[in-house]
Amino acid sequence: MQEHRESWRRRATGHLGWIRAALGGSLGIAFAGVVTRLALGTDVGPWPFLVAPLGASAVLVFCVPASPLAQPWPVIGGNLISSVVGLAAGWLLGDPWLAASLAVGVAIAAMSLARCLHPPGGACALLCALGATDAAPWDWTWLAPIAANVLLLGGFGWIYNNRSGHPWPHRPRRVAHAPQPAYTREDIVAVLEDWDEVLDVEVDDLDAFVQALLRRGQA
Repeated sequence: MQEHRESWRRRATGHLGWIRAALGGSLGIAFAGVVTRLALGTDVGPWPFLVAPLGASAVLVFCVPASPLAQPWPVIGGNLISSVVGLAAGWLLGDPWLAASLAVGVAIAAMSLARCLHPPGGACALLCALGATDAAPWDWTWLAPIAANVLLLGGFGWIYNNRSGHPWPHRPRRVAHAPQPAYTREDIVAVLEDWDEVLDVEVDDLDAFVQALLRRGQA
C-alpha cells in the first residue's frame, strides 16, 4: 500500500507529474484567452476569443513537452498552416463534407512536408473548412484570433516549461557512448526504417535512453 501511494505521489507531483501539466494547461489557456480578448477589443463581432483545437495543443505542450509533435514550430506552424488549408478548401469547394474531408488530408500532407506535424492542426483544418462553408462564410480575418491563440499559448509554454525544468524547444540529452559501443546512431535509424513505423520520440532521445539503460545495467 505504501509503495502504491508513493508511486501515485510521484506521478502527481514528480518532475513531469500531472499536477504540473494540469496547472500549465489551465494557465496557458487562460492567458491565451484573456490576451486575445483584449487584443480583439470589446466588440469582437463573430470572432471567438478561444478556438477548441487550442485545448489539444495545450495537452501536448504541457504534458509531453519533449514530444516532436509538441515543439514550438509544430504548435505554431501546424495550426496556422492547417487553418489556411481549411479556409481555402471551404471557399473553393463550398460543400462542408467534401471541404472538411479534403482539408484534413491536405493539412496532414502540408504539415508533413513543412516538418510541423501537430495533431490539433487537423482539428484546425476541420474547424476552418466548416466555418468557410457556413451560411456566413469565414474570411481571412478569422486567422487573427487563431494566430493570437497559438502564438500566446506557445509563448506561455516556452516560459512555463523552461521555468519548470523542461527546456522547450526540447534538447535531447547527450550521453557519451562507451569506447566500444554496442551500436551506433545509424543503427537506430536503420531499425526504425525496418519497422516502418513513426515513433513519437527523437532519435537522439532514443539513443540517450538506451545508453543510460546500458550504464545502469553495468552498475
